[in-house]
Amino acid sequence: MTYLLLIIGFVLLIKGADYFVEGSSKIAGLLRVPPLLIGLTIVAFGTSSPEATVSILAAVEGTADLALGNVVGSNIFNISLVVGITAMINPLKVENNTIRKEIPFTLLSSVALLILISDVYLQFVNENLISRSDGFIFLLFLAVFIFYIFEVARNSREVEVAEEVKLESVGWLKNILYTIGGLLAIIFGGDLVVNSSTTIAYKVGMSETLVGLTIVAVGTSLPELITSITAAIKKHTDIAIGNIVGSNIFNILFVLGTSSVISPLPVNGKIFVDIYLMVLLTVVLFIFSRSKTRITRLEGCVLAVVYVGYLVYIFMRN
Repeated sequence: MTYLLLIIGFVLLIKGADYFVEGSSKIAGLLRVPPLLIGLTIVAFGTSSPEATVSILAAVEGTADLALGNVVGSNIFNISLVVGITAMINPLKVENNTIRKEIPFTLLSSVALLILISDVYLQFVNENLISRSDGFIFLLFLAVFIFYIFEVARNSREVEVAEEVKLESVGWLKNILYTIGGLLAIIFGGDLVVNSSTTIAYKVGMSETLVGLTIVAVGTSLPELITSITAAIKKHTDIAIGNIVGSNIFNILFVLGTSSVISPLPVNGKIFVDIYLMVLLTVVLFIFSRSKTRITRLEGCVLAVVYVGYLVYIFMRN
């Protein structure tokens, strides 16, 4: 029964995120918000909403290892397997200067996380902790990123209004219901995932960190995977990598920032290796994107193989 509830929770998370993105994007279109702004904010936040819900609920319920493991595991999954699979389907072109600025910002966010959790080494205390003040620092970084996006959207001369949308009350009502219904599904699904995955962890002897890095991380990253694969098949590769990079930024800054402000998150020492890998993979992604301004099929294959090796390592570590 627990496994069934976990599957139901994932279905609610995925479909809820889908409806939330669709409804909120249409509302933004009705309000004539530039498409670039929609893509870098609503879509990135929407595909990160499962991670946000799971981690925030985990923080509230005192399962900090699950909250942090979910974010770090999701980011590793996104950079390695999601980018890897989409690049193998269709090489990812990285031509937009915005993307080249976002990847370094992702790296900055990852390094900031590493520094802020290193309390034992840097402050000589007995415990590593993502405190409320650390959470506010993440949220301030997020505010800078949002400001940057607004500046990009405002200064862009290539942005065109996507298509005329009739301002009918029925359209407004439908999209508002999609947005609210999607959000409710995300919240309820997130609660099911947290409770059932924690129960499974205790039953089979898995640590909360391992569950967060694997089952929960993969499940909550399915929206990014589906979105990116679809974009790659349709040869919209800029959307594919933009979705991944934007989601990773939101995962660290918004998800961990909000979670730790609600409830400070104790840090398990094992997670440092995973964060080192996340930083390293971000550097590799930057290098790959700069080489010939594209991520090739071979580079995608390398990233996918790295994720498989990582899975073997963390299961052996547990």
